[in-house]
Amino acid sequence: MNGTPAPVVALRGVSRTYRETRALDGVDLDLAPDRIYGLVGRNGSGKTTLLSVIGQQVRPDRGGRVELFGRPGWENPEALSRTVLLRDRQRYPEEFRVRHVLDAAPAFYPGWDEELARGLAEDLRLPSRTRIKKLSTGQHTALGIVLGLASRAELTMLDEPYGGLDPVARELFYDRLLEDFARHPRTVVISTHLVDEVANLLDHVLLLDRGRLVLDAGLEAARASAHTVAGPAADVAGYLAERRLEQQVSREQRIGALRTVTVAAPHDDDARAAAARHGIEIEAVSLQSAVAAHGLVPVPADQLQNA
Repeated sequence: MNGTPAPVVALRGVSRTYRETRALDGVDLDLAPDRIYGLVGRNGSGKTTLLSVIGQQVRPDRGGRVELFGRPGWENPEALSRTVLLRDRQRYPEEFRVRHVLDAAPAFYPGWDEELARGLAEDLRLPSRTRIKKLSTGQHTALGIVLGLASRAELTMLDEPYGGLDPVARELFYDRLLEDFARHPRTVVISTHLVDEVANLLDHVLLLDRGRLVLDAGLEAARASAHTVAGPAADVAGYLAERRLEQQVSREQRIGALRTVTVAAPHDDDARAAAARHGIEIEAVSLQSAVAAHGLVPVPADQLQNA
């Protein structure tokens, strides 16, 4: 036996096809307990489909396997009661008012925390008597945040939870998420485009590109999974050739005889030593830039160790 806890979610060979479009393509993924995951990728990369499969809202193609809390993840009401999935435009009965949604929530979420819900609703200035159909985009998002956090579900998935929120409200959401996570750890998956903004929340980064999982790494490994080099064009070319990275260049800029490139390959001791040999500068990149690099040039699986 080993001390590694069983995954909350385990996917093996999961695909999902819509007519001629393969939204997910052979995804293998484990989500560990008590971590915050960032799920990132371009529009249409498969993020919402992946969350929908995990949330038992979309059935995967035949041949793949989904397990939730160690059991088959389809038509599994026990797992469903331990899961919450909130979309960017969650649907509610239009004649409901905000207070009706919050009053009904305890029936669906066994871990519901009423005090947290009311406090969040007040902090986010959510009007309790307003009908759902009258809510602004930001208010609709705020309602989803309240449900997502106050449910205290063991598996909490938030799909683009910032539509219409101003920077102050987003920071409030991030602060409340971290505060409550510290008191009540669970597995949280946040699908987002605001990669650098949420970076300090994350333990782990998942990048989907055209339905494939191309990056699955701890936060620091994800940050170190790409780098930039800059210097005379001939020296940069020599560095790329020595390390066989010509096909891993995701972005480049030329100014006169100087060339700067971003490379979807680890920023490690070997890379720094090679850069020194060629007399060029090497720098780490932001998480956003690393994610963009892999989205443009998927890295071979053997070049990045999951962490």
